[in-house]
Parts: sequence; C-alpha cells; structure tokens
Amino acid sequence: MITKDEFIALYQEHITRRGADKLLDWMGKADFFTAPASTRYHLACAGGLMEHSAHVYNRLRQLAMAEYPEGCPYSEETLAVCGLLHDLCKVNFYKEDTRNVKENGVWVQKPYYTVDEQLPYGHGEKSVFIIERFMRLSLEEAIAIRFHMGGFDARPGDNSVSVAFERYPLAILLHLADLQASYLDEARGI
Repeated sequence: MITKDEFIALYQEHITRRGADKLLDWMGKADFFTAPASTRYHLACAGGLMEHSAHVYNRLRQLAMAEYPEGCPYSEETLAVCGLLHDLCKVNFYKEDTRNVKENGVWVQKPYYTVDEQLPYGHGEKSVFIIERFMRLSLEEAIAIRFHMGGFDARPGDNSVSVAFERYPLAILLHLADLQASYLDEARGI
C-alpha cells in the first residue's frame, strides 16, 4: 500500500517537466488520492486509484527493463508519466452512494461506488486531455496513455490500437503493465 506522501515523493522525484507541479496540485484538489480505481473490480476502495497508478508504474518499469536489458530507451520520467498518470480519466469520475443489502435477515445500507461522468471524452483520450492541460506529452507517451486499455475500449472495425502497438512499443508495455497490476497484483492484494 502506498501513502499519499510516498506517491507525491515518487511523482516529484521523476516528473519534473514544466507544468508537473500544477498537475500535481490539481490532482490534490480533485479526488485522485481518495478515488477508487473502479466501481467493483480492482481496488474499488478509497485510495484505490492512487495505489493502482503506483502498481502500474512499478510494472511498467519492470517490463521496460526486461524488454531492453541493454539499455531502456525510455527515461524514468516517461515511465513515471505513463504509469502514474495513465488513469487520470478516473479523477472526479466516481461517487459514493449507498444501497440496501440483506445481512442476517436484516436490511442494512452499504456504501458502494457509482460512475458520475463529468467529462464524456473517452478513457485514454480523456487522460491525455487532462495531462496536456498542464504539461506536454511526447507523441509516444500520448499514444501509450491513449491506448493503455488495448482492445478493451476499441470500437468494432477500428484498427488504430493495432497500429499504435506496431509503431509504439511503449503502448504495449503500458497496456501489459495495466493488466498485470489489475489482474495479478490487485487480485492478490499485493
């Protein structure tokens, strides 16, 4: 489990380009540090988004170092930008509500998360849009973040994810890191 202070230290150590401080300030004023990562799948709990982002960053670094043992072509900043910020689309996206659940024959109210879409702009593309309001992304960083969901959010007949993966290896690595974090680390409670 990563704390808010640890996340901020990791961010500030690796993401230093112009506007990074303003983006971090925005994240703090929004619900990034308290939002869940999902409504009911991986890390559907307070702070889940922050924790998931750290998991993806760690997995992305591991994958990049394994794929390029002779020298990774991606800077620590690029890996941190992609890993830590790929899901900014989920900031101010969930809200907590309650529902009635029967426990031991008695109805009780239990909290749960619902989607409250404020900016209907897609998933990866919304993360790119938010980041670029504060700081510039390289083309490969933008493509990687845009397509980090792989085929999960592709439209029928759209082959752009295949083209992105063919041209930009970072997009594949980020997609794999997201899958590993979601289905291996977070499913095991790491």
